[in-house]
Order: sequence, then structure tokens, then C-alpha cells
Amino acid sequence: MNTKPVTAEEYVAAFPADVQYKLKQLREAIYETIPNATETIRYGMPAVMLDGRYVVHYAGWKHHIGLYPIPLMAAELEPDVAPYRSTKDTMRLPHNKPIPTELVQRVLAELVGRRST
Repeated sequence: MNTKPVTAEEYVAAFPADVQYKLKQLREAIYETIPNATETIRYGMPAVMLDGRYVVHYAGWKHHIGLYPIPLMAAELEPDVAPYRSTKDTMRLPHNKPIPTELVQRVLAELVGRRST
């Protein structure tokens, strides 16, 4: 019986071990950057929420993990994000490379900062 995940933990558990490992690394980076974050499932994927508003979604795919939406970043950050962009508002983190934890944390910090301005 295939059921849709209700929690981020269920979502992650549905992937092969190597992808689970990467998704767990990503979640650790999220909670290090946004300690008060919560997760819910939205559009069939985990959504990271802060104060009842979503910050970012993430999803596991066959060859990468996607982060959505990632708008254009500040001028000093965008050149670092650019190699991971597949479309205007998507970052792809390939499975065959380490998760760029520090970059993901910088992106998340900017997204959170934009919410408070």
C-alpha cells in the first residue's frame, strides 16, 4: 500500500539510504540556521515553516535534491548559488556531490532575513 507521507520524517524514510542521508544533512543545515523552524508536507514535499509562514520547500529526486523557491539572491550571494540553479527559482543539489551546507545556510539566512524586512 502506497500512502503519501504526512511528516517530513516519513517523506525522508521513503528514499533509498544514500538519498536519506543527504536529506538528513539538508534538514540538519535547516535547523542549524532556523532553530525555530517546523516542517509540514505541502504539495507532496516538506515545507519549512517559520512563525506559520513557509520559508522553503525541498524535494528528493532521482539525481538531486531540489530547493524551492529560491529567488535571485543578493549580489554577493547569487554567484555562489548560480551553479546550482536549474530554473529561475530552483536550486538543485546533485546526489553525486556533497551538500553545500554552508551555501544552503547562507541562502536560508537570506530568505529568513527577507521575511523580516
